Amino acid sequence: MTLMEECESGVPDIVEECARREPVSPGKLARLIARGLVVMPYNEIHKPVPTAIGKNLRVKVNVNIGTSRDIQDMESELEKLKVAERYHTDTVMDLSTGGDIDMIRRTMLKKTRLPLGTVPIYQCGLRKAREDALVDMSSDDIFNSIRMHAKDGVDFVTVHCGVTKKAVESLKESGRLTDVVSRGGSFLTAWILHRGEENPLYSEFDYLLEIAREYDITLSLGDGFRPGSIADATDRPQIQELITLGELVKRSRHAKVQAMVEGPGHIPMDQIATNVKIQKNLCHDAPFYVLGPLVTDFAPGYDHIVGAIGGAIAAYEGADFLCYVTPAEHLGLPNIEDVKEGTIASKIAAHAADVARGLDTHIDREVSQARKDLDWETMFDKVVDPEKAKNYRSERNTSDEEACSMCGDVCAIKIVKKYLEK
Repeated sequence: MTLMEECESGVPDIVEECARREPVSPGKLARLIARGLVVMPYNEIHKPVPTAIGKNLRVKVNVNIGTSRDIQDMESELEKLKVAERYHTDTVMDLSTGGDIDMIRRTMLKKTRLPLGTVPIYQCGLRKAREDALVDMSSDDIFNSIRMHAKDGVDFVTVHCGVTKKAVESLKESGRLTDVVSRGGSFLTAWILHRGEENPLYSEFDYLLEIAREYDITLSLGDGFRPGSIADATDRPQIQELITLGELVKRSRHAKVQAMVEGPGHIPMDQIATNVKIQKNLCHDAPFYVLGPLVTDFAPGYDHIVGAIGGAIAAYEGADFLCYVTPAEHLGLPNIEDVKEGTIASKIAAHAADVARGLDTHIDREVSQARKDLDWETMFDKVVDPEKAKNYRSERNTSDEEACSMCGDVCAIKIVKKYLEK
C-alpha cells in the first residue's frame, strides 16, 4: 500500500509527525497527500525525516550536491551535505556524475536523514557513453537504473517523461536561443533524434508507475525543456512539455503514486506569476518544484542572488519547492562555500514568501524586538546565519559598544528610546 492509499483511509504516523511542523492538522495533511496536492518523499528503506511539499505548507528548499568527472572528492561532498543540513535545507539531491556513483549514493543515504533524490538517467547515460554511445541506452537500461536507485532507498527521482517526440519537434521549430540545458533532457533529446523512437519514460510510463508503487518513491516529473535563457521563457517547447506532464500527473494519481512537477529555469520577473498559474492549471495543482527561477542571465558568479529573487516571487505566487542555485551556477562544480551561500539564499527566499503568506511572522518580530533592545545575542540566535552576523559584529565594533559602529552615539534606536522613556 502506498502512502497515498494509506492517507485515503487514515493518518499514518509519519504524516502525524510531519504535521507538527506545518500549519495544517494531521487530518488535513493526509487528505492533501491522498489527493496528490502534497507529496511526502519517503522510501521505507531509507526512512528519512517526514517532509511534506505542496499546497498550504511552508515553502521547502532542495540542495544539489555530487561529484563530476573532473572533481571526485567524496569527503568534500559529505562536507557539503553537512553544510546544507546546518543551514536547514529540507531535502538533498545527489547529482553525481564522476567516480563510483553507486558508492556515493549509498554513502549519502547512510549519512543523511533528509529525503534524498537522484536523477537515475545520469548514471545510465554516462555508463553507456563510456561503453559505446549515450544514444545506445535501451529501455531496460533506463528502467533498471531507476529500480536500482529505488532499491537503494532513494526517496524521489527526477524522470524526464515529458521529453517526447512531439516536444522534440516543437524544439526544432522553435528557434530557441539555448536549445536544451537540462542534462537529462539533452540525453533523451539526442536519443529520440538519433533513433526516431519515443522516449521510453513516456511510452512505458505504466512500467515506471509499477516501480514507483513497489518502492513508494515520489516521481519528480522533470523539466527537460526548461528555458536556459530568459529569451526562451514560456515558449512552445516548455509549454508542450508541461501539457504532457499534466497528463502524467493524472495517471500517477490514478495509480496512487506521488508526483510533483519541475519547472523553469530562466524566467524574467514579469512572467513568473504567469508560469506558476499555467503550471498549477495544466498540472492539476500538483506540487511545483522550481530551479530558481533565474530572472536575468547577466550575473554569473551571483546566480544565488538571481535565483533567490526569482524563488521568492515564485513561492509567493504558489510554487512549493525551491531548488537552490549557487554562485557557481553556469561556471563550475560548487565548492563547500558555494553550497553554503546557495542554501542560505534559497532559505531566505522561502522564508520571505512564507512571511508574505502569513507564516512564521513571529520570527521576524522576535529579531526586530532584539534589535530594538540592542540585544545582539538574542538576535544572533534567531537569524539565518548566526556565525556571519556574529563575525560582522565582533570585527567592526568595540566589545563594550552597545550600538554598532555605523551610528555609534547617534544610534536612532537609543536616541528615541531615551526620550520615549522620559
